[in-house]
Amino acid sequence: MNRWWSLVTAVTAVCALSLTVGCANMLGNNKAREAKKAVPQSFGALATVSGPSVAVQRQWDVFFADPDLRSLIEQALENNQQLNIQLQEIILTQNNVAAIRGEYTPFLGAGVGAGLEKVGDDTSQGVSDAAHGVPRILPDFRFGFVASWETDIWSRLRNARKAANLRYEATIQERNFLITEIVAEIANSYYDLVALDNQIEILDRFIGLQTNALEVVKLKKAAARETELGVQRFRAEVLKNQGRRFSLEQQRIIVESRINFLVGRFPQPVARNPQTLMSTNPDIVATGLPSDLLENRPDVKAAELRLAASKLDTRSAKAKFYPSLRLDANIGYESFNLTHLIKTPQSLAYSLAGNLMAPLLNRAGIKADYRSANARQIQAVFDYERSILQAFTDVYNQLTAISNLRQRYEQLAQQVEALHTAIEVSKVLYQSAQLDYYEVLMTVRDSLQAEMELVEAKRDQLQAVVAIYQALGGGWRQNP
Repeated sequence: MNRWWSLVTAVTAVCALSLTVGCANMLGNNKAREAKKAVPQSFGALATVSGPSVAVQRQWDVFFADPDLRSLIEQALENNQQLNIQLQEIILTQNNVAAIRGEYTPFLGAGVGAGLEKVGDDTSQGVSDAAHGVPRILPDFRFGFVASWETDIWSRLRNARKAANLRYEATIQERNFLITEIVAEIANSYYDLVALDNQIEILDRFIGLQTNALEVVKLKKAAARETELGVQRFRAEVLKNQGRRFSLEQQRIIVESRINFLVGRFPQPVARNPQTLMSTNPDIVATGLPSDLLENRPDVKAAELRLAASKLDTRSAKAKFYPSLRLDANIGYESFNLTHLIKTPQSLAYSLAGNLMAPLLNRAGIKADYRSANARQIQAVFDYERSILQAFTDVYNQLTAISNLRQRYEQLAQQVEALHTAIEVSKVLYQSAQLDYYEVLMTVRDSLQAEMELVEAKRDQLQAVVAIYQALGGGWRQNP
């Protein structure tokens, strides 16, 4: 036994040495490398760094204050079809882990069999059976246990199992990332919807003002103080805004339907409170350090897990070049006479064998598998590096957006206030004949446009906060 084991050790040592040299030549210049994890020290001057309690760690049901929005997100996380599809993907990868674990553990089976055998009379066995009175047609009855085990001395199956487990964990992270996307999409669509509500309300108010102004112009024309041109210009402005309202109404229907689709239900009214839009102050989201992205972003974590799995796949493919040791054993009872089937020890049969097999010829397939596994590992390296770069870029872009949108909103708010004053002044001047209809019309039009843009600026501010929250890796955590 010791000599046999020494032979196994010697053979495997020679194979390992030849494999180390051979695999290096086999890959050529396409050799895998470690991923670059280095990120800049900060996001720049616009970033707000905080301690351990970074806002991104807040659960979405705490981060979003609007109860209607929270209700929509909660329904989506329960009913969204894409999220439920991803849940099945997690179950599939979990089953793959169990299947590979089954390959690594020893196999034990039980069997029962029966058969007939008739050998030629002129064969050595036929002559021997005739001399000993053995029937020419010989029954065969047997039952027992069969066991086999690939010892996996090079950890090929164990590495495959670990890789499958890492991919299972990666699918969990991918589902978390999908949750962040769904939460962000619902929040953005919700802000689109309430912004449209506010814009339609503003448009209705201005249509009312312009309709009243149209009546004033008609009265002035009847008193010969205004021309038909002024009447038609005011009438055209009313008709234009009435047409614009239909366009906004259609946009509102589309956004509402999009929310219902994400929630997993057919089109229906979406509960919301439009009055809260303009009074909501965007949260200040602390960014933390760029290195926090490696832990907080589910897509980065998933890429890291897939990279670790690809490394194990390469080791598993490499181990196919080594000899494999397989142990087979069986024990049971076998007899040609059913009445003697369980007679011990006469009918007891057993066997034990060990096979050491090493690939010598037809290694092209193994080489191709190894090169493919190495290429997939290189792909995983680039995918991981790309996910880090994308995460940093997302945060950087949203930081600049938040700063610019804040300044834009402040400027628009001052513009709206100035135009409201201008409208009141224009009314007085027009009624005293110190201003013509065209200047009044332009002042009202500018005020309407400014108020519509102010609503859009507030919406963009809130959506930018959602985007930075998602970019930092928030949105998938939830209170139990």
